[in-house]
Amino acid sequence: MRIKKGDNVQVLSGNDKGKTGEVLEVIPKENKVIVKGVNIRKKHVKARKQGDESGIISVESAIPSSKVNVVCSKCGKATKVGYSTEKDKKVRICKKCGAKLK
Repeated sequence: MRIKKGDNVQVLSGNDKGKTGEVLEVIPKENKVIVKGVNIRKKHVKARKQGDESGIISVESAIPSSKVNVVCSKCGKATKVGYSTEKDKKVRICKKCGAKLK
């Protein structure tokens, strides 16, 4: 996968189209990512111990990684991720401006 935890990404399609957020978790087996503030769902939680509160909480759900693009820190645009080699290491680069991505 070309998207890593901590990347700033923009949603390309769906209800949250255009929103940007940080990747909290990457799930390579399912080819999905969890983005902060995107694809919010309500979850009903039951109190498991005495003193715990039950209620309804908001949780970010996973979305397919193909529906997000990495936002370049230099040009500020959503871009595809390319690769180049630097000193025998594979480095991710922005396809639009050529800058290195974190």
